[in-house]
Amino acid sequence: MTKAVYKLRPNDNWRIGEHESWFADMAAHGFFLKKMGIPFAKFVKGEPKKMRYRIEVNSGDEITSEQKQMYAESGWEYVTSYNLFHVFSSPADLQAPELHTDPAEQAFTLEALDNKLTFNTIIMITSVLVFIGLQAAIWIPEDTPSLAFVEATSINHLILTIVLLYSTNVLLQAAISIRKLRRNLIEGKPIEHHAPWRKRFRNQHIIGLLYTIIAALAPTVPFVQLIKTDTQTLPEKPTPDLPIVRLADIENSPDYIREEPTYFSDGVDWGNRYSFNWSPIAPLQYETSEHGFIPGEIQKYGEEYSSSLDTKVYQLRFPSLAEPVISDLIQSRSFQTEREDFIETSHPELDLLITYDKHKTKMVFAHKGNAVMYASYYGHTNIETIIKNTVEKIKLISE
Repeated sequence: MTKAVYKLRPNDNWRIGEHESWFADMAAHGFFLKKMGIPFAKFVKGEPKKMRYRIEVNSGDEITSEQKQMYAESGWEYVTSYNLFHVFSSPADLQAPELHTDPAEQAFTLEALDNKLTFNTIIMITSVLVFIGLQAAIWIPEDTPSLAFVEATSINHLILTIVLLYSTNVLLQAAISIRKLRRNLIEGKPIEHHAPWRKRFRNQHIIGLLYTIIAALAPTVPFVQLIKTDTQTLPEKPTPDLPIVRLADIENSPDYIREEPTYFSDGVDWGNRYSFNWSPIAPLQYETSEHGFIPGEIQKYGEEYSSSLDTKVYQLRFPSLAEPVISDLIQSRSFQTEREDFIETSHPELDLLITYDKHKTKMVFAHKGNAVMYASYYGHTNIETIIKNTVEKIKLISE
């Protein structure tokens, strides 16, 4: 009984000479081609034998029985077809005449494929350019691209763009290669039937593996985000193990109490909540919002004193992203402030510290190692207290 063996095949159908060489080398090791599939080719095991393989390109998808019969009479047996490519084989010792003795005549057989690939490439490039333009306009914020990338609000579209660019490049390479091959045939240069294939085969599959991994991330990322993302009500007690600055620590008053819930949904007090998020670029992300007041402490306008705190925390895979993320965080908060009011100052325990201190609004942007923290506070506490608490918390996640 003939044993079937499956081998990972080269992907570039249009590299005719390399495929012919690969089939012949496999036969020399006792593997004889039976069928071309994706991504494997089917061989049958037998005694090693020197074989010649030739690939005929038809303008239609199928090769006629008359053509098969004509080639068989010349010593070439039909093996299999894939797309527009049809494979014939002949024992080397039979010394069958070439299917095409005139390269210029063979160039004519590639005309339909040449035109088809050129047309498809133009359509593909145009479509990808339109797609990238639309994605950039819709999904990538003009002012905060780094933040969108880190939070993965646009990463799926980036992955999809990479996949489309890879596919477009493959199609473009096919069109260029067939056009070049056809030109060489017209000039009288025959196909190199023993073209080297091993190096390209290896590199091709390394790139193909990376492409597969990237393509697989597209549906995986939102699925993992859905599982990992969570929002809960902030505990009233201190949270020393969480890398988040708390309003009670900033106020540091025994009379401070949490504001009563104004919006309660799905079991969460959204005025005093923390959200945990995840992305491939920032596997640890926190976002918090707190509101509180001190009973009996009256401000000059007769209102009871209240304060609020919003924070964002990122642990990044790449520390080089920290400064662009902070720049985007500042940009996202500068719609009602002047950019020059954000002051960079040095701090012995931080790689970067930028602060904003105007009236009752204080903001701190801190970076240490691969960690970024942002705190926006509204109240009477001085900014030094906010910086101190930020430094303490950032140590929990910085590397």
